[in-house]
Amino acid sequence: QEQLVESGGGLVQPGGSLKLSCAASGFIFTNYGMSWFRQTPGKERELVAAITSAGFSTRYADSVKGRFTISRNNANNTVFLQMSSLKVEDTAVYYCHANRYFPPRTENSDYGPGYWGQGTQVTVSS
Repeated sequence: QEQLVESGGGLVQPGGSLKLSCAASGFIFTNYGMSWFRQTPGKERELVAAITSAGFSTRYADSVKGRFTISRNNANNTVFLQMSSLKVEDTAVYYCHANRYFPPRTENSDYGPGYWGQGTQVTVSS
């Protein structure tokens, strides 16, 4: 069974840092680009960061450029999101996503819609 399990979320003060982890299993990790999405109530899920299967290329939402860094460790099937200089508006549920396309593509995909984790809550508040 394909599975993505996020961890590392929590409460952090504005300006603080937090590192999210996503452990993947049940599929060939190196065949997939990985990404982080986030969603807040009443808003659509948005792409935060993405990384190619080999980790050579990354892409970030304009709102997080310079503050967030996505990385992956293909030896242990894990993807990370290092978040720094956090802002209140970064508060959201963060989802790990595996996708055969870069940037991730969930519609009209010849390789299927990819896989999603359950999400981890990140709350930035003073």
